[in-house]
Amino acid sequence: MQLVIRRYCPSDKDAVLTLFSNGMQEHILPCFYNAMTSPLYLAISLALCVAGYLLGSVLGAVVLPGAWVGLLYYCCHDLYASLVREIVQKDMQDIPGIFLSRPDDCFWVAEAEVDGRAQIMGTVAVVAKLRGEERHADLCRMIVSPSYRRMGLGFRLAQTAVDFCKERGFSKMMLETSSPATAAVALYEKLGFSHVLSYTETQLCVWKVMLTRVKVVIMEKHL
Repeated sequence: MQLVIRRYCPSDKDAVLTLFSNGMQEHILPCFYNAMTSPLYLAISLALCVAGYLLGSVLGAVVLPGAWVGLLYYCCHDLYASLVREIVQKDMQDIPGIFLSRPDDCFWVAEAEVDGRAQIMGTVAVVAKLRGEERHADLCRMIVSPSYRRMGLGFRLAQTAVDFCKERGFSKMMLETSSPATAAVALYEKLGFSHVLSYTETQLCVWKVMLTRVKVVIMEKHL
């Protein structure tokens, strides 16, 4: 399959929104697994199992830890569903206005022909930022279709953004991702990004963020 990386056009909107939503929700299971397999949460599950058995019956030993696991999965699912809603409402409904209205911003899509039809297989965007006299760029909306992973597409998309930022004279690039996205972090490190900071997201429901143990990871690359 031949693949072309090009600027976004309005006819891409539905495909881009679907790809973005599906890509974000793929983090739900890794998030749940990372939280559930932590020593603390394994201990809580075991304690609830024992408590349920001592207070009731074998059924109680199943129901109590089951309720705990269900709550944890709900929090992981709702956390990423909320992120999708927030981001879509914030800028994905008006990609031309947010990402293509200034010369130092851009939004790219990776398009491939599959069974005679052009399909969007990935996206990436760059937004210019100014802090004092320093101009840097934020790398964002990086999504790759599952059918095109481990084939170098993510690297090509990110490199396209890096080359654009170098041409525009930015001093550095920055990005945010979430701690369950280990494959994305590894890709960014391969591209020369380094870890700067990790923090807990505070704009979403605090108790859900605390339960899921998700952190925002900030990375940067000097150009």
